[in-house]
Amino acid sequence: MPLHLGEADHDRVTAAVAAAEKETDGEIVTIVARRSDAYHDAGLHWAIGATFLGLSLAAAFPAHLRALGSRLLGSWDHELPDWQMLTVLLALLILIFLIVRYALAWMPLRMALTPAATKTRRVHRRAMALFRAVAQGRTRGRTGVLIYLSLDEHRAEIVADSAINEKVEADIWGCAMAALIDAVRDGRPGEGMAAAVEQVGAVLAAHFPKSQDNPNELPDRLIEL
Repeated sequence: MPLHLGEADHDRVTAAVAAAEKETDGEIVTIVARRSDAYHDAGLHWAIGATFLGLSLAAAFPAHLRALGSRLLGSWDHELPDWQMLTVLLALLILIFLIVRYALAWMPLRMALTPAATKTRRVHRRAMALFRAVAQGRTRGRTGVLIYLSLDEHRAEIVADSAINEKVEADIWGCAMAALIDAVRDGRPGEGMAAAVEQVGAVLAAHFPKSQDNPNELPDRLIEL
């Protein structure tokens, strides 16, 4: 079943952000998206690949292609003229392309056939774009952190602003990522986001403890795209 977040999940994550920011000058933004890309190019690539496979099979077994053409055209000749065989081949290749292309219009199948590395790159790219839009440079101390979850890909990203990156190594976020992804795999994305917020908040509190005059500069609520 597709993952989704209900009202209780939104409340849980929002409360976790508010609690974490009581202990730090850091600002945590949480965003959940259904998916990070439509992956139309993946469907197109599979369709092109299937077309070339059909062409390769025709080249490897021309006699079978001629026999098929004869049956399709109802020809009495043992061998079709070249122009007829090429016309049959072109029609078959177009048919293969269209079948695969429209089969992969079904998103679950397209997602299943999209390479894992492609999904990882697209999720990272979307996370970086969202971070630049909602968090980067938008806090006084440049202490914003984005926790981004892409549901259909079962992938997440944690992106931090410059002041945090100067003090915190990227691998420090490993525990937060593990808590998030483990919960997502169990079908509990809201709990996973809240757990990640708690872990990130602990890291921020250690390096950027709460000061007296630090305002709340970024939204605490969970943003669902």
